[in-house]
Amino acid sequence: MNRKDLPPICGNEFAINNLVNRNRDIVQIREISGLENINSGFACALHMHQPTIPAGKNGELISHLQYMFENIYEDDNHNAEPFAQCYKRLAEIIPSLINEGYNPKIMLDYSGNLLWGINQMGREDILESLKLLTCDEAIHPHVEWLGTFWSHAVASSTPPSDFKLHITAWQHQFSSLFGDDALRRVKGFSLPEMHLPNHPEVLYQLIRDLNECGYLWLMVQEHSVQNIDGSKLRDEQKYIPNRLEAKSSNGDTASILTLVKTQGSDTKLVGQMQPYYEALGLCKQTIGQESIPSLVTQIADGENGGVMMNEFPQAFIQANKKIGQKSNSTGTIAMNGSEYLNLMESSNINQESYPVIQAIGQHKIWQKILGTITPTAVEKAIKELKEEDNSFSINGASWTNNLSWEDGYKNVLEPIAKLSACFHQTFDLLVIKDPSITKTDSYKEALLYLLLLETSCFRYWGQGRWTEYAKTIFERGERLLENLKIDN
Repeated sequence: MNRKDLPPICGNEFAINNLVNRNRDIVQIREISGLENINSGFACALHMHQPTIPAGKNGELISHLQYMFENIYEDDNHNAEPFAQCYKRLAEIIPSLINEGYNPKIMLDYSGNLLWGINQMGREDILESLKLLTCDEAIHPHVEWLGTFWSHAVASSTPPSDFKLHITAWQHQFSSLFGDDALRRVKGFSLPEMHLPNHPEVLYQLIRDLNECGYLWLMVQEHSVQNIDGSKLRDEQKYIPNRLEAKSSNGDTASILTLVKTQGSDTKLVGQMQPYYEALGLCKQTIGQESIPSLVTQIADGENGGVMMNEFPQAFIQANKKIGQKSNSTGTIAMNGSEYLNLMESSNINQESYPVIQAIGQHKIWQKILGTITPTAVEKAIKELKEEDNSFSINGASWTNNLSWEDGYKNVLEPIAKLSACFHQTFDLLVIKDPSITKTDSYKEALLYLLLLETSCFRYWGQGRWTEYAKTIFERGERLLENLKIDN
């Protein structure tokens, strides 16, 4: 591949890490008036993604969105342009509401390869719309971007050594499009498929990497977590911040604040603004000595299905207009995640006051270990639990429990493990000796194949065309790394 064909996914690791870890400014909440009268809020996020596939005219890597346009009569591809419009329409809706005197809020989660694909396609209309939402000083306080894995990889079936590669690749992509100041404001993280690992070492690695990459909070699915004693989250607990704690196989701990996504994955929840109507029935809660608003947090695909394409815009507008009516006395407002957490911080609520939670099923592991926590003790406990209970799993949990990202996908998972190991064997020591290696085309292209191979879509759609895409990407990545070894 030529340099111009490669996405901006590496090369500035040191500068970006310094940027995102600078002392942050608390997001101003001056637009919220009468805080004492606010009982609840709702935070809605839209997730957008299109995978990159080797399906161009000569097998080039292209966005699946481009493939849809080029094969308009295949499957559901007639929705190509409606999807494209979904990626940009908030640039009309948000400013319009602001100009009418309302205070709309929305969170955005776009995968890195969607952003790259939009750029590849030359869709300047979409890019300019996103730049307006992200960079205009009058608009960006209403729009919060969430970080994510660059190519929509599922965490529990991705080698932990690659977590930081995905996280920083997205930061590179985002910064290249919207600038450093916009990236500095990205403090919340959205896991693809809402998939939270529950293997102790894997979760610990994930949280540690998020901390090191400047993230302050994570969105989690309610049934992917539990209280420390193994109990389910209490109803009221779902509407306040919780502190997710991970313990490594050596007993080290890492934690991050979380906002809990309630209920399932049905796009109707956001498409018909259910979070707003749920929030109407909630009251304040007490944390320590402080009284705080409850928050309903939801995320849904922003383009899939008729509800999101057709019903969401008007439902979003209607909800925000109801809030802005002078007759509104419900005490419910729209808030974004970081804004809500900043409100807690400005109220002098100590993070230690929040309930501590862990990944689902981990209490059983810790109950099994009676002595010192060691890697051997952890693996022994996991083995015993699997022997005692066939339902016990360390595959993590996501928005749905009826879909496995591992069962039946040996033909994708083994290549992922092989390519990841080869990548790290080739580059890790070189990068330590000379970090500028990440600026080279050979490093960037090898990284691109690795990240793309780990895309969830190559398993979501079952065996066939999509697993063949994965095979092609693996073969190209393996061939490149083998040639690099020969050259060295």
